[in-house]
Amino acid sequence: MSDNPVVHFEMPYEDAERVADFYKKVFGWDMNNMGGQMGNYIVAGTAETDENRMVKTPGTINGGFYQLSDSPNSKEPSVIISVKDIKKAMEDIKKAGGDLIHEEPMEIPGIGLYVAFRDSEGNRVGVLEPRRKD
Repeated sequence: MSDNPVVHFEMPYEDAERVADFYKKVFGWDMNNMGGQMGNYIVAGTAETDENRMVKTPGTINGGFYQLSDSPNSKEPSVIISVKDIKKAMEDIKKAGGDLIHEEPMEIPGIGLYVAFRDSEGNRVGVLEPRRKD
């Protein structure tokens, strides 16, 4: 097994209320809009989590929805892969023929460092170095 599991998914939305209502009605997901300070990001709770927001059931992940924009990078779903060292992951991505969308990691408050990239096939993917729990 890899030390770099898929830990999150993301998809765009045009209408926050509509997308939250859809996934709540169809799948019973807990849809939580984080508000304007967090870019109206909607956290999608698909699985039960512990006090550290980690899923309790192995093999399950949670996700989120972000507002669709004019950026070509915002128009497609992606998966987020957990890494221990984001700088090393960024180097490995470039060495393997991937292209970084962000040249520097973005801090996601309370979560960790994040970078989006395109893989060898042009798919948008993200890597996340989770914040250390001290």
